[in-house]
Amino acid sequence: MEYVYASLLLFRAKKEINEANVKKVLEAAGVKVDDGRVKALVAALDGVNIEQAIKEAVVPMAAAPVAHGHAPEAKKEEKKEEKKSAEESVAGLGSLFG
Repeated sequence: MEYVYASLLLFRAKKEINEANVKKVLEAAGVKVDDGRVKALVAALDGVNIEQAIKEAVVPMAAAPVAHGHAPEAKKEEKKEEKKSAEESVAGLGSLFG
């Protein structure tokens, strides 16, 4: 997870997500750096719109209407489909940090 956190920190700081910067962040946090994982992370993030991936991964609470503690059946199915597409959009990254 530290590798993902490092890349998100760099993204929020508007810094380039490259091997050198990821290594610096990890080393500053006291994490023993695995060069292979850093290289894989940077390669996996190449061309990824991180801001869009974050938006797709976060489902706002307002998107799930609740009636007496339960969402209507149609909404439950729709929410599952949204969650699946968000999971698919970041599925490649998950395999890096297994």
